Amino acid sequence: MSSELLVFRAVRALDPASSLDAVVDVIVDRGVIAKIGPNCAADAVRAEHARVIEGHGRWLVPAFVDLHAHLREPGHEYKEEIATGLRAAAAGGYAHVCVMPNTRPVNDTRAVTELMLARAAEAGGPSLHPIAAITVGQKGKDLTEMAELRDAGAVGVSDDGVCVMSSAVMRRALEYAKNFDMPVIQHAEDHELTLGADMHEGVISARLGLRGWPRVAEDVIVARDVILAEYVKARYHVAHVSTAGAIALIREAKSRGVPVTCEVTPHHLLLTDAALIGYDTACKVNPPLREEEDVVALREALADGTIDAIATDHAPHSPLEKDCELSEASPGIMGLELCFGLLLGLVGKERLSLPRLLDALSVRPAKIAGVEPPSLREGARAELTLVDPELAWTPRTTQLHTKGRNTPFMNHELRGKVLMTLARGEIAFDALGGGS
Repeated sequence: MSSELLVFRAVRALDPASSLDAVVDVIVDRGVIAKIGPNCAADAVRAEHARVIEGHGRWLVPAFVDLHAHLREPGHEYKEEIATGLRAAAAGGYAHVCVMPNTRPVNDTRAVTELMLARAAEAGGPSLHPIAAITVGQKGKDLTEMAELRDAGAVGVSDDGVCVMSSAVMRRALEYAKNFDMPVIQHAEDHELTLGADMHEGVISARLGLRGWPRVAEDVIVARDVILAEYVKARYHVAHVSTAGAIALIREAKSRGVPVTCEVTPHHLLLTDAALIGYDTACKVNPPLREEEDVVALREALADGTIDAIATDHAPHSPLEKDCELSEASPGIMGLELCFGLLLGLVGKERLSLPRLLDALSVRPAKIAGVEPPSLREGARAELTLVDPELAWTPRTTQLHTKGRNTPFMNHELRGKVLMTLARGEIAFDALGGGS
């Protein structure tokens, strides 16, 4: 734990879990939140080792939790390493990052899970939480040894970009994971319906002469899996939901008490398939960018809580995978450092409130992953993010920590910048340079 006494003076403290929204002083002593209240910093600021950070209209919020990121190690370190990915996470306000298993080798054994955790321990900063594969080699046939993977530190199972197509295998996976209260995280895509597809199926794909990916490829898998989850009474999580139809299915299932949760990415909340006009490979993602009606449905579902969490789906690629024809380009957008700045502007649209946004970035994803949610309460471990909600910045002119530069938002002006992140009671990112 940090020996530095941190005093956040007259900062707007926001915590959706406790309905806290007040201008207060927050004192962090040896990695623990010691005091929260108005005008409680007077004695602390006189301490010899105290660092005082003035509020200046800044916000102090629970640090963020990402349910879905690709840190590429082991196997594709030229795209990202665990160390660079965790630095990017800290710069984005994250204290916890759940990492997907599509590494090389696939994270389907204890050895790979433990390697990832060892690399994260060496790097320091945000906590890394491995998500292991559902099936051996992500091949959709034989289940992994989930008990052993859970014991090694996995917080969930997913075949990530590969859908578990077999109903029998999916049922067995749900039954097995239920024993350890682990979520089964599905990439919902009927691969037979998306064979050869480059983007969403619609007017834009027809205009561009590209093979389309229909919404129903996602919807039919969600429908099947919801039925299986209800039958087995196991936890089921839909990764990067993207269609209005899938949202309707999830909302109805939740109304009946089915243990289903879901996440949405920033790019699916902000972009439509029209972004592909010009064949911009930075906009090629999996699942694809949809149409305006889907974006509206996703925003409304985020606002009303049908969508539990915002996940970055941070997917860094090198120019080798992106500077090519669209059909040859790898899908994915990097996003850990951009997420908050991209999404703050959505507050007030489709009835999205600031507490709901923070809840989706921190509290709800933590609960899904089985992680203690970061919170602003006395006695809690300090996992906090200090942000300037008015600071405008552009990714291209900012020193980014990720190796990836594959994003369509590189030249966009974002509003809302992370200034400091505390993870595990330590300062993991500090843009203030020791000042206030």
